[in-house]
Amino acid sequence: MEKIILTDVAKHYTIERTGQVVQALEKVNLEVCEGEFLCIVGPSGCGKSTLLQLLAGLEPATHGSIQIDGKEVTGPGADRGMVFQNYALFTWRTVLENIEFGLEIKGLRKRERRAVAIRYAQMVGLHGFEHCYPDELSGGMKQRVGIARALANEPGVLLMDEPFGSLDAQTREVMQQEVLEIWRQTGRTILFVTHSVQEAVFLGDRIAVMTARPGQFKADIAVNLPHPRDVTSPDFGLLMRPVYEVLKEEVWKTLHRAPGQNSEFLEGTS
Repeated sequence: MEKIILTDVAKHYTIERTGQVVQALEKVNLEVCEGEFLCIVGPSGCGKSTLLQLLAGLEPATHGSIQIDGKEVTGPGADRGMVFQNYALFTWRTVLENIEFGLEIKGLRKRERRAVAIRYAQMVGLHGFEHCYPDELSGGMKQRVGIARALANEPGVLLMDEPFGSLDAQTREVMQQEVLEIWRQTGRTILFVTHSVQEAVFLGDRIAVMTARPGQFKADIAVNLPHPRDVTSPDFGLLMRPVYEVLKEEVWKTLHRAPGQNSEFLEGTS
């Protein structure tokens, strides 16, 4: 059953200084099933993060339809949780208080939200750090807080915008395993944006590859490997190859777009 359906979604921005209208996304069509782990890759600037912001309801689409559970997305909602690359934690709140934030907005009593926050802090491996502040945590631990905060609202969809991009390689590997375990425990539908093909093949049920701007989906590649996955295995390497081939072509377009061929600008703008 489809959890998420995007139909002919477009997003345009106006640059105030020049008046130019930038086409970030154009004719985006996508279906994501209940409980699926979908990884999204694409060249820099293709609109991956913009797409997640539209799904989160943080920005409106210019055209098209975004539906979750058959309902049109018109703004933020508790049915979606967002994990950002830059942690986005409140520095004056402890770990538990950060996790509780969405529950406060929902009006849960202090005792109820504290119990939920403790449960999710333990789920992401933060036992013993519940009363620490963000500046007392490592980068990986900060990201665990962000994941726990997103999960605490019990969202049906978890949107993850390159959440491990700023972490060192060892911490990134640990966090990948943590996310897979959370996915296994909760059954959430996950959309995970990454620049790493290896990370996409390691995590995802399916990989959607986006074109150069204006972004749309060019390839849809199933990852038919059981977990746990061995990144050194021949089968793993074979699955990376088609993703690289599609992505390489789109990165080349981004880097070698000729002057006067900037299709991301709408005609007729000044």
